[in-house]
Amino acid sequence: MSRAYGEPVNVQARDDGRPARFVWRGRLYTVHAILEHWVINREWWADPAADPGQPELEFWRVEASPGPGMTAGVYELRREIATGAWTLRFGSGLELNGASYTVPATRCQLHGASYTVPFRCSM
Repeated sequence: MSRAYGEPVNVQARDDGRPARFVWRGRLYTVHAILEHWVINREWWADPAADPGQPELEFWRVEASPGPGMTAGVYELRREIATGAWTLRFGSGLELNGASYTVPATRCQLHGASYTVPFRCSM
């Protein structure tokens, strides 16, 4: 089961930027594997001051667990390049209200542009 969040998290990253651990809702999660990594670049055509190819958002889909012997889940972490702020965007293996469903895609609005990304969520 998975759920969309959008909550701030404290992330400890390695020297190369890969997340190693994160604290969410007072619990420390250890990252066991990086499953996916992608970057969304600035919309240089809409902002004349922006450099083409300048990253704006960085996403990491990771496998992590809250402790030894605990079941690992899949989490999506987002980092805003300008501020360095991290957000937990998505988590699986979490039981909330017992209801879940799958949607084929989520539309994401970012500075007026719209993106469609695969996404699984629960409510």
